[in-house]
Amino acid sequence: MRAFMSTLALVGGAFLAAITGNPATAQDRSIVVASTTSTQDSGLFDHILPLFQKESGITVKVVAQGTGQALETARRGDADVVFVHAKAQEENFVADGFGVERFDVMYNDFVLIGPKSDPAGIAGTKDISAALQAIEAVKAPFVSRGDKSGTHSAELRLWKDAGIDIEAAKGEWYREIGQGMGAALNTAGAMEAYVLADRGTWLSFSNRGDLDVLVDGDKRLFNQYGVMLVSAEKFPHVKTELGQAFVDWLISNEGQAAIADYRIGGQQLFFPNAADSRS
Repeated sequence: MRAFMSTLALVGGAFLAAITGNPATAQDRSIVVASTTSTQDSGLFDHILPLFQKESGITVKVVAQGTGQALETARRGDADVVFVHAKAQEENFVADGFGVERFDVMYNDFVLIGPKSDPAGIAGTKDISAALQAIEAVKAPFVSRGDKSGTHSAELRLWKDAGIDIEAAKGEWYREIGQGMGAALNTAGAMEAYVLADRGTWLSFSNRGDLDVLVDGDKRLFNQYGVMLVSAEKFPHVKTELGQAFVDWLISNEGQAAIADYRIGGQQLFFPNAADSRS
């Protein structure tokens, strides 16, 4: 009788799993991707993730942070994949054994946003160093993300390239907010300040007010994105097979086409270039 009841329980459990779905199996078909606020705020993930899920059956849970924070999330083993935009930091992540391999995925560019009144008189210049020098010279309001993101890292590099020690030069005119790109743009709008932004987030940003793109086109504003699978050697719980499937899809012809197809108002936000790093 006891054996019969045990068999019945097993059959009943199998039937219940069949009709309700196995939670463990469902969980196994999801991954966590630590990524930047720009890929989230621009709407890119809303465009490409449903396509990936439809093809693979894998659900992607995005943790959107600044690049530095996203890499720290992965260094703690709290993500399966990292998709960010600070190449030097990404290469260090792999060199330190936290990432398996880094792949170029796409690029766009940074733009210097500012009020149309343009107190530093920089509108139209293609020289980002000259623009930053002019802003610092008149102490025009400038908003910095100050969050160790890819955009923040790029901003600090650009100040340095312009010959300005921003730590020594900053004062009331230079406001660090420690927040994402959307918050930085909102703050710049309220303060009538300059701010460095990635073009993708800017194109998707609706609360522009008196802000406009004042400086772009300098090759130093190039903005490359990369993707990495988190190392299972460091963190055995990493879902290597599912995470690698997402990496492979992003750099495949299909994933690259999906990225290229994403537009706002007819403008392409990101330009796929995975093939360039494979050639």
